[in-house]
Amino acid sequence: MNRPRAGLLSTVEGRSSAAFTRTDWGLLLGVTLTWGASFLFMSIGLDAFAPGVVTLGRVAFGALTLALLPGGRTPIDREDMPRIVLLATSWIAVPLTLFPIAQQWIDSSVAGMLNASMPALTALLASVLLHRLPGTLQRVGITIGFLGVACISAPTIGGADAAWLGVVLVILATAGYAIAANVVTPLQHKYGSLPVLAQVQAVAAMMVVPYGLYGLPDSTFEWPSFLAVATLGIAGTGLAYSAFGSLIGNVGATRASIVTYLIPAVAIVLGVAVRGESVAALALLGCALVLVGAWLSSRQGR
Repeated sequence: MNRPRAGLLSTVEGRSSAAFTRTDWGLLLGVTLTWGASFLFMSIGLDAFAPGVVTLGRVAFGALTLALLPGGRTPIDREDMPRIVLLATSWIAVPLTLFPIAQQWIDSSVAGMLNASMPALTALLASVLLHRLPGTLQRVGITIGFLGVACISAPTIGGADAAWLGVVLVILATAGYAIAANVVTPLQHKYGSLPVLAQVQAVAAMMVVPYGLYGLPDSTFEWPSFLAVATLGIAGTGLAYSAFGSLIGNVGATRASIVTYLIPAVAIVLGVAVRGESVAALALLGCALVLVGAWLSSRQGR
C-alpha cells in the first residue's frame, strides 16, 4: 500500500484518474444529499441550542457512530497521529465550530453556496503540495470561483451589520476542508476511510468539549433541535465523512471536492422550502460562477 509522504502537510494523487465508477457516483450522490441538508439541520439545531452545543452534539454522535461500525476501532500507527490531529482540527473541530456561529448571521442557503468554493481552494492547495502549477483551465476556474464567492457574499453583507463576519467564517471553514481533503488522501490509501475517520472524529470530539459545555447555559432542550443535531451527527458527520474519505482515496482530493458543486442546490431548495429563506439574484449568479469555476479547476489541466 501507499504510505504517507514525509511531512505533516502533504498529499498524493487518487488511485485512479479515470472516469468515475458507479461506486464513485454513488458515494458522490450520497454525500451531496447528506451535506446539502446539513445546513438546514444546523439551522433547526440553533433554534434551541447554542452553537457550541450543536458542534459538540454532531461531533459526538458522529464519533460514536463510526466507533460502533466494524473496522472503526482499527489502530493507527503512532507516526501518523500528528496527521490525525491535523485532520481533526482542520476537517472537524474548526469548521464544525465556525459553521453554526456563521449561521447566526447568514442563511443556510448562503452558507451552502459559499461552501462551493472548496474545489477551487482544494485544487490550489493540491498544486502547491504536489509541486505542480495549476493548468490554464484550473487558473481560470480558480479566478471565476472567487468572483462567484464575491457575488454570493455581496447581498448578504449588505443585509446585516454582522453578516460579513458570517461570510468570513464560512470561507475559513471551507479552507479547512480544502486542507483536510489533501491531507487525508495518503492516510486513506494506507488504512481505508473508516479507521481514519473514526480516529479523527474521536480526537475532534475531545477538542470541542469545552466549547460545547460553554454553550450549555444558553441552550434549552427541544426535541426538533435534538433530533436535527442527532441526524446531523450520525449521517452528516459520521457516515458522510467516511463516504467522502473513500471517494477522496479513489479519485483524489480535487476531483472528490466536486461534491460541493451540488451541495448549494440542495441547501437552497431546503432553505427556501423549509425555512422560508430568500435568495438574492446576485447570489444565484455567484453560485453559478462558483460551479463553473469549480468544474474548470477540477479538470486535469496538463
